[in-house]
Amino acid sequence: MIQAGTYPTRGEAEIAQSALDAAGIPSVVEGDDAGGAYPFSFNGGVRVLVDEADAEAAAAVLDGASGSVHDQG
Repeated sequence: MIQAGTYPTRGEAEIAQSALDAAGIPSVVEGDDAGGAYPFSFNGGVRVLVDEADAEAAAAVLDGASGSVHDQG
């Protein structure tokens, strides 16, 4: 899997994941928050990962999603 975007909070990453789900693109949210025990402690942000084959389509969806900011990675 490769990174499709990075977000400052898990909530923002989950919104991006919802946009990807709506487009039929499976994704995984990954953050260093001790499995949710520390929801506001993220080293390096919360990442949204997609299969490499879906990377271009995911970038198009995330670039078109209103109200979200992400880093292409």
